[in-house]
Amino acid sequence: MSVRNSATQHASTLPPSALLLLAGLTLGWGFNWTVIKVVLEDMAPLSFRLWCLLGGAAGLFALARANGLACRVPEGQWQRLCLIALFNVVLWNVFVVFGVRLMDSGRAAILTFTLPVWSTLGGIWLLGERMNTRKWLGLVLGVGGVLLLVLPELHSIGEAPLGTMLMLGASISWALGTLFTKRWPVTLPASSFTAWQLLLSIPPFVIGSLWLEPEGMSFAGLGVWSILGVLYNIFVSFMFCMWAWTRIVVIVPATVSSLSPLLIPVIGVFSGMLVLGEKPQWTDFGALLLVCLALATVVIPPRRTA
Repeated sequence: MSVRNSATQHASTLPPSALLLLAGLTLGWGFNWTVIKVVLEDMAPLSFRLWCLLGGAAGLFALARANGLACRVPEGQWQRLCLIALFNVVLWNVFVVFGVRLMDSGRAAILTFTLPVWSTLGGIWLLGERMNTRKWLGLVLGVGGVLLLVLPELHSIGEAPLGTMLMLGASISWALGTLFTKRWPVTLPASSFTAWQLLLSIPPFVIGSLWLEPEGMSFAGLGVWSILGVLYNIFVSFMFCMWAWTRIVVIVPATVSSLSPLLIPVIGVFSGMLVLGEKPQWTDFGALLLVCLALATVVIPPRRTA
Protein backbone atom coordinates (compact mmCIF):
# COMPACT_ATOMS: atom_id res chain seq x y z
CA MET A 1 0.00 0.00 0.00
CA SER A 2 1.39 3.41 -0.92
CA VAL A 3 1.38 6.36 1.42
CA ARG A 4 -1.20 8.47 -0.34
CA ASN A 5 -4.70 9.83 0.17
CA SER A 6 -7.60 7.41 -0.16
CA ALA A 7 -11.33 7.38 0.46
CA THR A 8 -10.83 5.60 3.75
CA GLN A 9 -9.15 8.70 5.15
CA HIS A 10 -12.60 10.20 5.64
CA ALA A 11 -13.77 7.31 7.84
CA SER A 12 -14.66 8.09 11.45
CA THR A 13 -13.57 4.66 12.72
CA LEU A 14 -10.68 2.29 12.15
CA PRO A 15 -11.33 -0.24 9.38
CA PRO A 16 -11.08 -3.96 10.28
CA SER A 17 -7.71 -4.23 8.51
CA ALA A 18 -6.22 -1.76 11.01
CA LEU A 19 -7.48 -3.43 14.20
CA LEU A 20 -4.84 -6.18 14.32
CA LEU A 21 -2.17 -3.58 13.58
CA LEU A 22 -3.50 -1.48 16.45
CA ALA A 23 -3.44 -4.44 18.85
CA GLY A 24 0.18 -5.26 18.02
CA LEU A 25 1.16 -1.60 18.08
CA THR A 26 -0.43 -1.08 21.50
CA LEU A 27 1.33 -4.03 23.11
CA GLY A 28 4.64 -3.41 21.35
CA TRP A 29 4.96 0.28 22.13
CA GLY A 30 3.20 0.04 25.49
CA PHE A 31 5.71 -2.42 26.94
CA ASN A 32 8.60 -0.59 25.29
CA TRP A 33 8.50 2.28 27.78
CA THR A 34 9.69 -0.10 30.48
CA VAL A 35 12.24 -1.60 28.08
CA ILE A 36 13.68 1.85 27.30
CA LYS A 37 14.08 2.58 31.00
CA VAL A 38 15.98 -0.69 31.50
CA VAL A 39 18.32 -0.14 28.52
CA LEU A 40 19.12 3.45 29.53
CA GLU A 41 20.48 2.18 32.84
CA ASP A 42 23.41 0.69 30.87
CA MET A 43 23.59 2.55 27.57
CA ALA A 44 23.99 6.19 26.50
CA PRO A 45 20.72 7.53 25.03
CA LEU A 46 21.88 8.76 21.62
CA SER A 47 23.98 5.65 20.99
CA PHE A 48 21.03 3.47 21.98
CA ARG A 49 18.77 5.19 19.49
CA LEU A 50 21.46 5.13 16.79
CA TRP A 51 21.67 1.33 16.95
CA CYS A 52 17.87 1.15 16.77
CA LEU A 53 17.80 3.39 13.69
CA LEU A 54 20.55 1.41 11.94
CA GLY A 55 18.90 -1.94 12.62
CA GLY A 56 15.38 -0.73 11.90
CA ALA A 57 16.28 0.92 8.59
CA ALA A 58 18.31 -2.08 7.39
CA GLY A 59 15.55 -4.52 8.36
CA LEU A 60 12.73 -2.57 6.72
CA PHE A 61 14.67 -2.00 3.50
CA ALA A 62 15.49 -5.71 3.39
CA LEU A 63 11.82 -6.63 3.83
CA ALA A 64 10.73 -4.12 1.20
CA ARG A 65 13.22 -5.45 -1.35
CA ALA A 66 12.39 -9.08 -0.53
CA ASN A 67 8.73 -8.34 -1.25
CA GLY A 68 9.49 -6.48 -4.46
CA LEU A 69 8.24 -3.14 -3.13
CA ALA A 70 9.37 0.22 -4.49
CA CYS A 71 12.16 1.89 -2.53
CA ARG A 72 13.02 4.83 -4.77
CA VAL A 73 11.76 8.19 -3.51
CA PRO A 74 9.60 9.86 -6.19
CA GLU A 75 11.00 13.02 -7.74
CA GLY A 76 10.00 16.18 -5.91
CA GLN A 77 9.17 14.41 -2.62
CA TRP A 78 12.55 14.52 -0.88
CA GLN A 79 11.79 17.74 1.01
CA ARG A 80 8.55 16.46 2.50
CA LEU A 81 10.21 13.15 3.38
CA CYS A 82 13.01 14.96 5.25
CA LEU A 83 10.48 17.17 7.06
CA ILE A 84 8.41 14.16 8.16
CA ALA A 85 11.54 12.29 9.31
CA LEU A 86 12.69 15.30 11.34
CA PHE A 87 9.50 15.42 13.41
CA ASN A 88 8.46 11.75 13.35
CA VAL A 89 11.86 10.28 14.18
CA VAL A 90 14.68 12.72 15.05
CA LEU A 91 12.93 15.11 17.45
CA TRP A 92 10.63 12.42 18.85
CA ASN A 93 13.52 10.11 19.76
CA VAL A 94 15.79 12.85 21.12
CA PHE A 95 13.03 14.15 23.39
CA VAL A 96 12.00 10.66 24.52
CA VAL A 97 15.41 9.17 25.39
CA PHE A 98 16.46 12.21 27.41
CA GLY A 99 13.03 12.82 28.94
CA VAL A 100 12.48 9.24 30.11
CA ARG A 101 15.77 9.34 32.04
CA LEU A 102 14.33 12.11 34.19
CA MET A 103 10.97 10.47 34.97
CA ASP A 104 9.31 7.12 35.67
CA SER A 105 8.82 5.27 32.39
CA GLY A 106 5.04 4.93 32.77
CA ARG A 107 4.51 8.59 33.64
CA ALA A 108 6.77 9.68 30.79
CA ALA A 109 4.62 7.64 28.42
CA ILE A 110 1.50 9.38 29.70
CA LEU A 111 2.75 12.85 28.82
CA THR A 112 3.52 11.88 25.23
CA PHE A 113 -0.09 10.81 24.78
CA THR A 114 -1.39 14.32 24.92
CA LEU A 115 -1.00 13.59 21.18
CA PRO A 116 -4.77 13.72 20.40
CA VAL A 117 -4.97 17.34 21.58
CA TRP A 118 -2.22 18.55 19.24
CA SER A 119 -3.35 16.31 16.36
CA THR A 120 -6.97 17.46 16.63
CA LEU A 121 -6.07 21.15 16.70
CA GLY A 122 -3.58 20.69 13.88
CA GLY A 123 -6.00 18.54 11.87
CA ILE A 124 -8.63 21.28 11.98
CA TRP A 125 -6.12 24.01 11.08
CA LEU A 126 -3.74 22.27 8.65
CA LEU A 127 -5.92 19.57 7.10
CA GLY A 128 -9.37 21.13 7.32
CA GLU A 129 -10.75 18.06 9.12
CA ARG A 130 -14.26 18.38 10.46
CA MET A 131 -15.12 17.38 14.00
CA ASN A 132 -18.35 15.59 14.86
CA THR A 133 -19.90 14.55 18.17
CA ARG A 134 -18.25 11.14 18.06
CA LYS A 135 -14.75 12.60 17.58
CA TRP A 136 -15.22 15.21 20.31
CA LEU A 137 -16.46 12.50 22.70
CA GLY A 138 -13.44 10.33 21.94
CA LEU A 139 -11.09 13.26 22.47
CA VAL A 140 -12.67 14.24 25.82
CA LEU A 141 -12.66 10.64 27.10
CA GLY A 142 -9.08 10.05 25.95
CA VAL A 143 -7.70 13.25 27.45
CA GLY A 144 -9.66 12.51 30.63
CA GLY A 145 -7.94 9.13 30.88
CA VAL A 146 -4.52 10.71 30.41
CA LEU A 147 -5.29 13.33 33.08
CA LEU A 148 -6.30 10.59 35.52
CA LEU A 149 -2.94 8.91 35.01
CA VAL A 150 -1.15 12.22 35.55
CA LEU A 151 -3.13 13.10 38.71
CA PRO A 152 -1.10 11.05 41.23
CA GLU A 153 2.15 12.31 39.71
CA LEU A 154 1.53 16.05 39.63
CA HIS A 155 4.04 16.58 42.43
CA SER A 156 6.78 14.44 40.87
CA ILE A 157 6.14 15.93 37.42
CA GLY A 158 6.52 19.37 38.96
CA GLU A 159 9.85 18.28 40.40
CA ALA A 160 11.08 17.27 36.93
CA PRO A 161 10.13 20.27 34.77
CA LEU A 162 12.79 19.50 32.15
CA GLY A 163 11.57 15.92 31.80
CA THR A 164 7.99 17.17 31.50
CA MET A 165 8.91 19.68 28.79
CA LEU A 166 10.88 17.06 26.86
CA MET A 167 8.01 14.57 26.88
CA LEU A 168 5.49 17.22 25.85
CA GLY A 169 7.92 18.22 23.09
CA ALA A 170 7.96 14.58 21.97
CA SER A 171 4.16 14.56 21.84
CA ILE A 172 4.00 17.76 19.78
CA SER A 173 6.71 16.58 17.36
CA TRP A 174 4.87 13.26 16.90
CA ALA A 175 1.62 15.11 16.21
CA LEU A 176 3.32 17.36 13.66
CA GLY A 177 4.94 14.37 11.96
CA THR A 178 1.52 12.72 11.71
CA LEU A 179 -0.07 15.86 10.29
CA PHE A 180 2.71 16.40 7.75
CA THR A 181 2.35 12.77 6.62
CA LYS A 182 -1.33 13.48 5.93
CA ARG A 183 -0.80 16.93 4.41
CA TRP A 184 2.14 16.07 2.14
CA PRO A 185 1.99 12.30 1.49
CA VAL A 186 4.99 10.42 0.12
CA THR A 187 3.96 7.90 -2.55
CA LEU A 188 5.91 4.91 -1.26
CA PRO A 189 4.82 1.64 0.38
CA ALA A 190 4.64 1.94 4.17
CA SER A 191 7.71 -0.26 4.75
CA SER A 192 10.09 1.67 2.50
CA PHE A 193 8.59 5.02 3.55
CA THR A 194 9.29 4.14 7.20
CA ALA A 195 12.76 2.82 6.31
CA TRP A 196 13.67 6.09 4.60
CA GLN A 197 12.56 8.06 7.65
CA LEU A 198 14.86 5.97 9.84
CA LEU A 199 17.78 6.19 7.40
CA LEU A 200 17.53 9.98 7.03
CA SER A 201 17.50 10.32 10.82
CA ILE A 202 20.81 8.49 11.32
CA PRO A 203 23.31 11.37 10.62
CA PRO A 204 22.18 13.61 13.53
CA PHE A 205 22.49 10.67 15.92
CA VAL A 206 25.94 9.75 14.57
CA ILE A 207 27.15 13.32 15.15
CA GLY A 208 25.53 13.51 18.59
CA SER A 209 26.92 10.14 19.67
CA LEU A 210 30.49 10.91 18.55
CA TRP A 211 30.38 14.36 20.11
CA LEU A 212 28.57 13.70 23.39
CA GLU A 213 28.97 9.94 23.91
CA PRO A 214 32.31 8.83 22.38
CA GLU A 215 32.38 5.71 24.56
CA GLY A 216 28.70 4.89 24.17
CA MET A 217 28.71 2.97 20.88
CA SER A 218 30.26 -0.18 22.34
CA PHE A 219 28.16 -3.11 23.54
CA ALA A 220 30.94 -4.09 25.96
CA GLY A 221 29.71 -4.15 29.53
CA LEU A 222 26.03 -4.25 28.60
CA GLY A 223 23.89 -6.71 30.52
CA VAL A 224 21.84 -9.40 28.82
CA TRP A 225 18.58 -7.54 29.46
CA SER A 226 19.95 -4.35 27.92
CA ILE A 227 21.08 -6.20 24.78
CA LEU A 228 17.67 -7.87 24.53
CA GLY A 229 16.11 -4.44 25.00
CA VAL A 230 18.06 -3.04 22.03
CA LEU A 231 16.96 -5.99 19.88
CA TYR A 232 13.36 -5.52 21.05
CA ASN A 233 13.49 -1.89 19.98
CA ILE A 234 14.93 -2.74 16.56
CA PHE A 235 12.53 -5.53 15.64
CA VAL A 236 9.37 -4.61 17.57
CA SER A 237 9.39 -0.86 18.22
CA PHE A 238 11.10 0.38 15.06
CA MET A 239 10.41 -2.25 12.40
CA PHE A 240 6.91 -3.42 13.30
CA CYS A 241 5.35 -0.62 15.36
CA MET A 242 6.55 2.28 13.21
CA TRP A 243 5.45 0.45 10.06
CA ALA A 244 2.04 -0.31 11.63
CA TRP A 245 1.63 3.30 12.74
CA THR A 246 2.36 4.52 9.21
CA ARG A 247 -0.29 2.16 7.83
CA ILE A 248 -2.88 3.44 10.33
CA VAL A 249 -2.04 7.12 9.77
CA VAL A 250 -2.56 7.01 6.01
CA ILE A 251 -5.98 5.34 6.02
CA VAL A 252 -7.93 7.41 8.58
CA PRO A 253 -8.14 11.11 9.58
CA ALA A 254 -5.55 12.48 12.00
CA THR A 255 -8.16 12.89 14.75
CA VAL A 256 -9.02 9.18 14.52
CA SER A 257 -5.44 7.90 14.22
CA SER A 258 -4.29 9.99 17.19
CA LEU A 259 -6.95 8.41 19.43
CA SER A 260 -6.15 4.85 18.34
CA PRO A 261 -2.92 4.38 20.37
CA LEU A 262 -4.30 5.81 23.63
CA LEU A 263 -4.12 2.43 25.35
CA ILE A 264 -0.31 2.51 25.01
CA PRO A 265 0.38 4.68 28.11
CA VAL A 266 -1.94 2.47 30.16
CA ILE A 267 0.06 -0.58 29.04
CA GLY A 268 3.20 1.40 29.86
CA VAL A 269 2.04 2.09 33.41
CA PHE A 270 0.90 -1.49 34.07
CA SER A 271 4.04 -3.02 32.53
CA GLY A 272 6.09 -0.78 34.81
CA MET A 273 4.11 -2.18 37.73
CA LEU A 274 4.75 -5.74 36.55
CA VAL A 275 8.48 -5.32 35.98
CA LEU A 276 9.34 -2.69 38.59
CA GLY A 277 6.89 -3.79 41.30
CA GLU A 278 4.85 -0.58 41.44
CA LYS A 279 1.32 -0.83 42.85
CA PRO A 280 -1.72 0.25 40.80
CA GLN A 281 -3.94 3.06 42.08
CA TRP A 282 -7.63 3.72 41.50
CA THR A 283 -6.70 6.41 39.00
CA ASP A 284 -4.90 3.81 36.84
CA PHE A 285 -8.04 1.67 36.60
CA GLY A 286 -10.22 4.74 36.01
CA ALA A 287 -7.89 5.83 33.21
CA LEU A 288 -8.07 2.36 31.68
CA LEU A 289 -11.88 2.60 31.58
CA LEU A 290 -11.90 6.08 30.01
CA VAL A 291 -9.27 5.16 27.43
CA CYS A 292 -11.19 2.01 26.46
CA LEU A 293 -14.32 4.13 25.99
CA ALA A 294 -12.33 6.59 23.87
CA LEU A 295 -11.02 3.71 21.77
CA ALA A 296 -14.59 2.50 21.28
CA THR A 297 -15.36 5.73 19.41
CA VAL A 298 -12.76 4.88 16.75
CA VAL A 299 -13.11 1.08 16.75
CA ILE A 300 -16.89 0.51 16.85
CA PRO A 301 -18.59 1.70 13.62
CA PRO A 302 -21.54 4.09 14.07
CA ARG A 303 -25.02 2.76 13.44
CA ARG A 304 -26.29 3.31 9.93
CA THR A 305 -29.60 5.09 9.67
CA ALA A 306 -32.23 3.57 7.38
